[in-house]
Amino acid sequence: MPFGLCNAPATYERLMETVLRGLTSEACLVHLDDIIIVGRTFQEHLNNIRKVFQRLQKANLKLSPKKCRFFRKEVSYLGHKISADGVKTDPEKTKAVVDWPRPETVYDLRSFLGLCTY
Repeated sequence: MPFGLCNAPATYERLMETVLRGLTSEACLVHLDDIIIVGRTFQEHLNNIRKVFQRLQKANLKLSPKKCRFFRKEVSYLGHKISADGVKTDPEKTKAVVDWPRPETVYDLRSFLGLCTY
């Protein structure tokens, strides 16, 4: 990379978009090195896995078996829980906001607002 590693995430994201171009969001979601492959039925899910694997193989990209999880009914992804019921905020992420003590000073309020905007 000509301008150093600061461009690495954007470059990798662009690579993944190029490799998986044409697979709709109904087949997979991609954020950097996280890929969620979905399907409405088990057979559709298998077909989508096959398509993604073929694209990754063609691009000579490797997967880490230790980091792969298959056939999950619910996954945590970027602070959300994704399941057949839809996308919901991960309760672990909202717990800090719910459990935060009531701000007593301007400093406390600013700290809380900083947490909420993070």
